[in-house]
This record gives sequence, C-alpha cells and structure tokens, in this order.
Amino acid sequence: MYLQEFIDYISIQRRYSNHTIIAYRHDIEQMLSFFEVTYGTIDGPSGITSMMIRSWIVKLMEDAMDNRSVNRKISCLKTYFKWLIKENRITTNPMAKIVSPKNSKRLPSFIEEEKMNHLFDEIKFDESPKGNLARLVMELFYMTGIRVSELVNLEKKDIDFSLHSLRVKGKGNKVRQIPIPTPLEKRLMEWINQNGITEFLFVNDSGKKLKTRDVYSLVTSSLSLVTTQSKKSPHVLRHSFATHLLNHGADLNAIKELLGHASLAATQVYTHNSIDKLRSIHKRAHPRG
Repeated sequence: MYLQEFIDYISIQRRYSNHTIIAYRHDIEQMLSFFEVTYGTIDGPSGITSMMIRSWIVKLMEDAMDNRSVNRKISCLKTYFKWLIKENRITTNPMAKIVSPKNSKRLPSFIEEEKMNHLFDEIKFDESPKGNLARLVMELFYMTGIRVSELVNLEKKDIDFSLHSLRVKGKGNKVRQIPIPTPLEKRLMEWINQNGITEFLFVNDSGKKLKTRDVYSLVTSSLSLVTTQSKKSPHVLRHSFATHLLNHGADLNAIKELLGHASLAATQVYTHNSIDKLRSIHKRAHPRG
C-alpha cells in the first residue's frame, strides 16, 4: 500500500509534526485492517473504492466517534490518496466522492450564576494590590463581557464616568460603548486614584501594560475558588456574561452589540444554553412537565 513511502513523504517533504505522522499512520493502518476483515485481501490501493471507504466511515460513526475525529481521518485519507495519484500508484481517487460529516458546534462553556455570585459575595479577595487587581479584572470580564485583548489595552481615557460607560476597541478596530454598573464604576475610580493611573488601566510591576498570560493566570486562580470545571479562562467569563444576560431576558441583538459580534449568528450560540435553562424551568413549573 506504499504506506512507508507516504510516511517518508509527509515527514521529509511536507515536514509534518511527529504527532500528525503517528496519527496518519494509525488512521491508514486502521482503515486497511477494517478492509481486510470486511472485504478480505486487497490487491493494492487501486482496489480500494469509495464504497469501501464510506463503509469504514459509517463503522466509525456507529462506534460513536464524533464528527471532528472522523473528519480528521478523512483529511488524512485525502492527503494519502492525493499522494498516490501524484506518484501514479492509482488512476482514480476514491476520496473524490467522499463527503465529510458536518462538525457539531461546541457550546460555549460558562460558569453557573450561583457560582459567580458566590465568588463576588462570599469569597474574600486579598486587600493587597494583587487581590484588588484580581477582583477588578474578574468584575470587568463578568460585568462587561469584554475580550482579554480588549482588557489589557484599556486606558484611563476609555472610561467615561459622566456617561457611566466603557469605550472598547474590538476586532477590526471597531469601537463600542459598554455601560458599566455603579459598583464597578466606583471600583474603577478607586483603582485609578489609588494607583495613579495615567495611561493603561492595568500594568505589571515594571509599569508596562499587563500581559495576556498574566490575566489568564489571574482568572484561572480566581475561578478555581468556585468551580472544578476544566475550562477557566477570560473567554469563559465572556460566555458567562452573555448566557446570564440571555437567561434573564436580555434581547439577543443587545447582547450582540455588547459583545461586539459582527453578526447575530455568532451570538445565537448562547440560545442553546438558555434553552436548556428554559427546559429545566418548564419541567419544574409545568403541571405536566
């Protein structure tokens, strides 16, 4: 089946990573093993048909393999059979008729509302500068839904205390205004006055703009106080902001504007989480639920 020659090709000429090379070898060997059990001995790669490949894909999906993993294997086979065509080992590409299954959208991870309330109402942050920074950063993420890149670039001039709003420059340099609640506004004012902020809102010990990795570390540590879920990141707080707004009846278009999404389609993913919430409420409240 010219497998070793193909491995040499993706290793030497294409310079694929060791991880990918191992995965590709495994995928092809897995497919050939299935063919041998199902169809018997095959006389070279020219004996492999689209129907045979489809049957293997169906078997993978019947074994509950997710679409993403199946598509990764299909990608491997496309590379393999394209190489066989290029090397004149086969004349017809059986992958030409293979359609990849659609990847299911991953629902955004978020922290439950009760846990976020517990973090801000029950957990005592240190009164040190680091503790104050942690609380303020967590509140900004959760109360405004901004991205980590937007947070580290915030400047003093971006806060309009007269309009009670935050000016954020998002993707594509698009600017949006986000309202800030009174408690957060008060904390921001105290932070600016106590630290003598003149430019960037958050700086490190060297006085330079806070790095993204430092923010990730801070968020992970803070969320570890209230949740054991694996995903603990600024983006999880952004997801929590949007999900909780939607659960409390906020208009989807308003959430779109707050998040700075270019289209409503990007925001609609949060409706899946809200539907789960509504289903739970319906089951508890309806007499026939």
